[in-house]
Amino acid sequence: MNQNLTLLQSAIEAGKRKDAVALTRSLLDEGMAPLDVVEQALVPGMSVIGEKFKRNEVFVPEMLIAARAMKECMVLLEPLLVAAGVKPKHTAVIGTVQGDLHDIGKNLVAMMLKGANFAVHDLGTNVPTEKFVEAAREHGAELVCLSALLTTTMPAMREAVGVIRAAALPKVKILVGGAPITQEFCNEIGADGYSPDAASAVDKAKEVLSA
Repeated sequence: MNQNLTLLQSAIEAGKRKDAVALTRSLLDEGMAPLDVVEQALVPGMSVIGEKFKRNEVFVPEMLIAARAMKECMVLLEPLLVAAGVKPKHTAVIGTVQGDLHDIGKNLVAMMLKGANFAVHDLGTNVPTEKFVEAAREHGAELVCLSALLTTTMPAMREAVGVIRAAALPKVKILVGGAPITQEFCNEIGADGYSPDAASAVDKAKEVLSA
């Protein structure tokens, strides 16, 4: 394996943004295809961090710095992927439900999905329910990800699922997550999948889309 790929994966895991960007440039200068850089270094790096997070070996700050390092590399790679005609495998819309201004978990999920070759349309926080429907329709999304950190905004998540379901978007799957959300609540409101953390979100997204 190319040594710079190994070094880039390590830089992502360590959240070393400058090193990661420099190594990405080096690999591109060597003539490596941008998709290979993503699939052979960025995605494995984030997968390692995700697995460590699940085992409580790293925590949200480490996840965030790794995700930011990946994001800076993607700034270099995305235009090249587009120019090379590399199309994302799936399209997702993501946002924090109405009344909730928390975004750390949402941002992590968005970055992880991007790294897994999803086109991600991030609607931000405090998103009115209708906006999820409009964005899903506009972008032809297959996945809508709803986040909530406050127990007081769980009813807004329930409402959002109901409205999306009623909007005649047959191919759209709904993924929910956030601190107060459980698998039981996901089942109760009729969402397609629940992820307890950002590290599991990509796996769950792929699972519900292939169901």
